[in-house]
Amino acid sequence: MAYRRCLIASIKCTKFLLRQGLSFRGNDESATSSNRGNYLELLQFLADNDEKVKEVVLENAPGNLKLVAPKIQKDIVNACAGETLDVIMSDLKDRFFSILVDEARDIFVKEQMAMVLRYVDDKGHVIERFVGVQHVTDTTSSSLKDAIDIFFSSNGLSFSKLRGQGYDGASNMRGELKGLKTKILREQPCAYYVHCFAHQLQLALVAVAKKNIDIASFFTTTNSVVNHVGASCKRRDALRAQLQEELVIAFENDCLITGRGLHQETSLKCAGDTRWSSHYGTIISIISMFSSVIHVLQMIIDDNPNDSAGEANKIQREMLTFQFVFHPFLMKAILGLTNDVSQALQKKDQEIVNAMALVKSCKEKLHWMRNNGFDALVEEVSSFCDKHHIDVPNMDEAFVLPGRSRRNAPIKTNRHHYRVELFIYVIDEQLTELDDRFNEVNTELLICLACLSPNDSFVAFDKQKLLRLAQFYPQDFSDGDLLALDDQLELYIHYVSSSSDFSDLHGIGDLAKKMVETRMHRAFNYVYLLITLALVLPVATASVERAFSVMNIIKGPLRNKMGDQWLSDSLLVYVEKDVFDCIENEAIMLRFQNMNPRRGQL
Repeated sequence: MAYRRCLIASIKCTKFLLRQGLSFRGNDESATSSNRGNYLELLQFLADNDEKVKEVVLENAPGNLKLVAPKIQKDIVNACAGETLDVIMSDLKDRFFSILVDEARDIFVKEQMAMVLRYVDDKGHVIERFVGVQHVTDTTSSSLKDAIDIFFSSNGLSFSKLRGQGYDGASNMRGELKGLKTKILREQPCAYYVHCFAHQLQLALVAVAKKNIDIASFFTTTNSVVNHVGASCKRRDALRAQLQEELVIAFENDCLITGRGLHQETSLKCAGDTRWSSHYGTIISIISMFSSVIHVLQMIIDDNPNDSAGEANKIQREMLTFQFVFHPFLMKAILGLTNDVSQALQKKDQEIVNAMALVKSCKEKLHWMRNNGFDALVEEVSSFCDKHHIDVPNMDEAFVLPGRSRRNAPIKTNRHHYRVELFIYVIDEQLTELDDRFNEVNTELLICLACLSPNDSFVAFDKQKLLRLAQFYPQDFSDGDLLALDDQLELYIHYVSSSSDFSDLHGIGDLAKKMVETRMHRAFNYVYLLITLALVLPVATASVERAFSVMNIIKGPLRNKMGDQWLSDSLLVYVEKDVFDCIENEAIMLRFQNMNPRRGQL
């Protein structure tokens, strides 16, 4: 009984630290230390507040059965992770699933491969579960494939149930000859590959920024602004103070919208090629903090005539031009459309058909903006320039590029330069890049998938294309099944199009949930199988990216030498907290006892 109470107290401490992503060990865990580490301090706290716990832990526990050794802590953590993974695997059962894989370096410069499983549960919900990270010695496709094989083998997963694979598009992943995608397809031809939609969108934005020299120069200047204004604490404090002063003035003049969560303290953001939506965040911060940035740059100029002041003067002169201001407003208009799509693509339950529709809608809006949005943009930019006392050129006058000879330069108006050479050119490049990046939306598989959409009273339904879709999965639809599906589709479309239960659905995900709710997934089992296969296909690797973000919390500078198993166990529990919270202490205790021979007996 005493051993059980001691073990439960240790498990409670471990669960708390795991859920919070906190370290266990302390630099000095001796009895005379003022801080013995989170694990021992938390165990002492429990003892101080519960006499029954105090009787069986720490100094009151037998000398060889205190359950505080690092090995014991790691065993309890492993038991917690093992139970969490078992719950995930039991929910997966023998369903079809897809894998999302990515690799990244941790703080200790170790290459870690993270894996997420995507499947549809009993209620028709799309589930994405993180199942751990594994240290790989290199990132070749062979090494990654070996790591996946080991994971599948240790957790009883079979490639026969694999129906999709999603990566960020790196060459070692999607290579046609030796990529990870190809190696898996050789083993399971129905595990169709989908290039992460969110990464494709980000790459399209980056490509636009790099192809157009004016836009590329603009982002270079903004990065210089970020680096220059944020070069010291003094300048950062001055920027915060100026922002606060402007907010107070705006509030006193009753021209400020107030509310909870508005006007939080912010800072200039630097654009990054690999960070989703970072370019949009940079532009928003430049526009919203424009006057404050100008003020700080002037402060630097007035402070001392040195190299820093000279650079500040150069940046300020460039910012106080119509040409500079036009760039952030142009890119804000474009990226404002794609940013919403980017955020939507990162949802765990996002479906591939809806993702295709989002990209298509984004392209349509860009086309409309190209044909109708220039005058409104110029008006917005002109208003901003008037507010900040910046000269606005006459659009019908000749365009003059500062610092260039006009002798041999072709004569063109300001309107031609800003509309044709910037506005239309950048949007056309964006549309071209989106078409190139999302070329797989034209493949036959995804065109057939779109016919499952319940939007607008199942207007996309096409029986022949759905039968063709079933033929993409010969392991799941035999010749007899295809004949049964042919008959079932006739009854299915008649039922769902006439039933009020299915009249207001948006996306295949809603359709799956409604079919389970009405128990029609049993009556139309072959149709529901098609829906499940469509939902299993991955859309984005956002879940994997979130796991890497968590890794920076779990394995930080002060815990940079964590073992591979402890890192994976800690990450699994922290990311899948909703699963971990449902696990009873008793289950963890039994697993811990069965891991190794123990001195204590339950």
